[in-house]
Amino acid sequence: MEFIDYALFTLYMVVILGVGYYFFRQNKNLEDYYVGGRSISPVHVGISIVATDVGGGFSIGLGGLGFAMGLSGSWLLFTGLIGAWLSAVFIIPIIKKVDRKHSMLTYPDFLTWKYDRRVAYIAALISGIGYLGFTGAQVLAGAKLAAATLFQTVPFGMDPLNFAMIAIGVVIIFYTVLGGLKAVIFTDSIQWVVLLIGLIGFAIPFTLVRMGGGGFSLSTFQNGFSFLKETLPASYFSLTAIKPTTFINWMVTIIPIWLVGMTLYQRMYACRDEKDAKKAWLIAGVFEYPIMAFAGVFLGMCARALFPEAEAEQGLPLLIAQVLPAGIAGIVVAAYFSAIMSTADSCLMAASGNFLNDIFKIHSREKLSRKKQMAISQVVTLAIGVSAMLIAALFQTVLDAILYAYAFMVSGLFVPTLGAYFLKKPNSNAALASMLTGGSFTLIALLLNISMPFGLKPAFYGILFSAIVYVIGTIISGKQDATEA
Repeated sequence: MEFIDYALFTLYMVVILGVGYYFFRQNKNLEDYYVGGRSISPVHVGISIVATDVGGGFSIGLGGLGFAMGLSGSWLLFTGLIGAWLSAVFIIPIIKKVDRKHSMLTYPDFLTWKYDRRVAYIAALISGIGYLGFTGAQVLAGAKLAAATLFQTVPFGMDPLNFAMIAIGVVIIFYTVLGGLKAVIFTDSIQWVVLLIGLIGFAIPFTLVRMGGGGFSLSTFQNGFSFLKETLPASYFSLTAIKPTTFINWMVTIIPIWLVGMTLYQRMYACRDEKDAKKAWLIAGVFEYPIMAFAGVFLGMCARALFPEAEAEQGLPLLIAQVLPAGIAGIVVAAYFSAIMSTADSCLMAASGNFLNDIFKIHSREKLSRKKQMAISQVVTLAIGVSAMLIAALFQTVLDAILYAYAFMVSGLFVPTLGAYFLKKPNSNAALASMLTGGSFTLIALLLNISMPFGLKPAFYGILFSAIVYVIGTIISGKQDATEA
């Protein structure tokens, strides 16, 4: 990369930090900080959802999937389309009706209303820990990109990846701590536009030109596609070259997150009404699949053709650094960093909201002034951000870190949340037992790397065991209630 690339990237970072500072001056209370004053437009919310869900982790992860398996990797984000649209139809009408009456701030607030505070407390712990890991995945994604593009030579003899983790983590934490959810959503909008322009407007065309060996012309693009087809296996161009168990594992891990994701509840609450929320979720689904899904895996395929010896998730950063011309590389690097930050900031806000609102109950302590509540919120967000940077150092691949965090969350939370939505009188004891069973089983299986039957991941069995415990607990509680009556 050239000087102009570093200059463009630095300018972009300054703009993002400026947005954070602006909303730092605008935020007046916890409702502003955590749910954007409940008045954000559906377009901004929809873009923020897809920016958060796809983000840098899935952007780099998608590139890795394209590198490793081709177009079939796009099915990963098809699960996001399904999750978004199911939520729009079944979940949003219920949650917005409840939110109008109770002015909720977090996902566990909903569980408190439907169950009790014990259930909400355990849910907050599971959600907070999960989003802590997910934030770490985004920091790792940013570090991988930076180490391959910006920080190939670093001071003090540090490892480029570790140096990049510190640098990227500091920027993400700083503007999120300052600005809260408004800063997150509005920077997400900027970042997603930059990402789409960077990928579709610059990265894809310039990569095809490089592979086609000519200038910008139809024949060059055709030559680029021909080079790709000649270089990669035929399976890379098929949408069916994927194991059924892989697709099932993706569905089980990702679709339920649309029901239990704290970042999504914050955005539901941030919408003015049900109509705006539904519109936002529909926008998010289309942007995920097909737009981002195919752009990400296609670039990963190009990276495989040009750098076949690279590590899968490093192929895309290498493509950006070595294929794109001066100036364009800076824009595309900024685009990918925008995606990374748009997810990391949202996850920071989610984890902060869980710990502050649902565990420490700062909002209910009337003796604390609004100014003190805001200050505590920012300190908690800072502490979580630093912890996420430490977690990032524990993982080697971004996609693994994301799927681990997702698996832990959905295994513990999905079944009790379904019960909260669709049962008239869900039982709190059954919910608690279900959460602890599903979450603990999956976490232990992941940490010990236990192989599961039929090629399915621990999340599948965690959800299954959680459902069994929930049903048994509900039946036992029903019999006890009948006996007491």
